[in-house]
Amino acid sequence: MKPLVRLLLGAFIALLLMLLSAIWIALFSERPPLKTDPATLAGDGSLLNYCELPVLDGSGKMAVEIPKGNTPGCSYDHFPLPILADCTEPLVDQADDIRGLWLGVEGGHVGHLERVEQCGARVVVTAAGVIHDGGPNSSGGLTTNDTEGAVLFTLGGQEYCPRTSAGMIWNEGVLDFHVFGWGPVVVRRYLEGEQLIWEYADGSITRMDRLCQLPQEHQQPRPRGPRYSLGWD
Repeated sequence: MKPLVRLLLGAFIALLLMLLSAIWIALFSERPPLKTDPATLAGDGSLLNYCELPVLDGSGKMAVEIPKGNTPGCSYDHFPLPILADCTEPLVDQADDIRGLWLGVEGGHVGHLERVEQCGARVVVTAAGVIHDGGPNSSGGLTTNDTEGAVLFTLGGQEYCPRTSAGMIWNEGVLDFHVFGWGPVVVRRYLEGEQLIWEYADGSITRMDRLCQLPQEHQQPRPRGPRYSLGWD
């Protein structure tokens, strides 16, 4: 076999192995253990007034004392209670206060709804069936270790959705989401006047207004993804 052909074949095999490894990690690798209090996931987050935010005076728990929040499976089936309800650690100096319930009213994702929790250097975003939790906690790393939420396929009655991981880093009042914690910035959130601005990985920019109560249509997330059926169900 000629050296050039051998080199090209070796490169092809290496790329194929990398692709297969990425697919395995994204879809089939073991999920992190679900450490969130079951009562938090079972509770009804639609009953709260999100204009009454916790006072971050240090009188309660610190961020590092509360387990990491993770999405149960590929999606929660109803809007859960806040992960950081008992945390009163003051925000770090670099952070802006973007806590609250937000609804997209203009831009790329009108109708998108999300809840942002903060304490210390920790941020939890709950939206569209997923819980992304980044920062100091008692049960996992600093980056989010979660699911993208959209089910790619079902196999044997089980749903498979891509894994995600991102680091949330404050940069002069802007919350940057870095892929894997060290990669490029793919998502940004920041305040502009009374609105929260959400720059998403698809290039869209969405302006969001604050809500006090969860709208009824957002109590249960809409199923996402193509959900191809493979094999038996």
